[in-house]
Amino acid sequence: MSRMAAAALICCATFIAASPVSAADAASAKPAQAPAAIDPQKQVAAVDWVVAVVNDDVITRNELDDRLRVVVRQLQKQGTSLPAPKVLEKQILERMITDMLQAQHAKENGIRVDDTQLDLAITRIAQQNGSPSLAEFRARLETDGVDFKKFREEIRSEIISTRLREREVESKLIIGDGEVDNYLANKKKMGGAEEELHLAHILVVIPEQASAEKIQAARDKAKHALNQLRDGADFAQVAAGYSDAKDALKGGDLGWRPGDRLPPLFAGELQKLQPGQVTPVLRSPNGFHILKLVDRRSAGAPVVIAQTHARHILIKTSEIVSESEAKKQLMEIKARIEAGMDFAEQARRFSQDGSAQQGGDLDWLSPGQTVPEFEAVINRLQPGMMDVAQTQFGWHLIQVLERRDTDVSEQQQRQQARIAIATFKADEQYQDWLRQLRDRAFVEYRLEETR
Repeated sequence: MSRMAAAALICCATFIAASPVSAADAASAKPAQAPAAIDPQKQVAAVDWVVAVVNDDVITRNELDDRLRVVVRQLQKQGTSLPAPKVLEKQILERMITDMLQAQHAKENGIRVDDTQLDLAITRIAQQNGSPSLAEFRARLETDGVDFKKFREEIRSEIISTRLREREVESKLIIGDGEVDNYLANKKKMGGAEEELHLAHILVVIPEQASAEKIQAARDKAKHALNQLRDGADFAQVAAGYSDAKDALKGGDLGWRPGDRLPPLFAGELQKLQPGQVTPVLRSPNGFHILKLVDRRSAGAPVVIAQTHARHILIKTSEIVSESEAKKQLMEIKARIEAGMDFAEQARRFSQDGSAQQGGDLDWLSPGQTVPEFEAVINRLQPGMMDVAQTQFGWHLIQVLERRDTDVSEQQQRQQARIAIATFKADEQYQDWLRQLRDRAFVEYRLEETR
């Protein structure tokens, strides 16, 4: 595949995880046909115009136009008013640059997704869309005019992006007991019934080591967006035109979020709002934020939680270790344990997970605490039994030790607090990592030359 073709696939990846329908739109988009009177040589030259140079890669005018058509179609389906053409075009180009930088970084660091894991992910998407098999899902896509090979590569790009986030941000998070204590104390001080908030978000990023002028420019941009909202502009339209967040072209919609999992900076302001209202411009280390409270609802926490005590051994895949090799190594470990060797000792020797030093012990797990493929194996195992699972992290050997039904205990509350803290810290640090990735890159804009 040529560099240009690869760039065209990467640029659409942002929309895949949220909706396979969006993927279909992306995969079916075709370049605009030139009038018959145009000389073929001149037509090729027009298609190959460069609108941006990103390190050693380029984004072409044709790729930008393809992405623009996809985004416009998506926004129209959502019923979102379109931003001004030049504003939307600039936003899309910035997204394409960010996607390309992530793809370059992944390639340089040996992060890849082989066909076996890709098929597993697409099968899960097929099941979520009502297709019992991958073959039937492919037939449905092709009936709708979707290029299935292109669709596969878009899903591959999304998985790589997820792995980058896990490697560069989530795996490095450290949450101290003091943070948990402060979080629980603040939650108790706030009191009241637990609730969930449906939020939308606009983020104007501040570049790393930005000058006072650049910080002021970002603040002015955020204030301009807020003024438009206060004048009655549609939030989704303003987000599409101004926000630097990844969800900007989906109207900035964050969906439902537990109220106790929001950064204190946001939670305090959101408490003052009624549904439909927006916060003032809020400053964080990453930039300037505007949030809209779309709606709120009670979140009735279960009194009793079914928990599973489990342990596992993880063999990760990489540029060097293929899916088949990882599975073979794990099955050899499984055979040794079945022959009488100690699970914990094998975990300490071979597991590539952070739990290895604890013999692979994951402590008590609650529903939803692990990825679906992992949880599915846990749910079907009886205590003492073990089996393998393949997830986005690699191959796991899982053993269930015991089960219990328990009230929400202090230990559980602390675990949930850690998850809540990790959620907003990861979001913040991922935006910071993307900003640093962007600041280190060589980017040359040539958009005006193509107009």
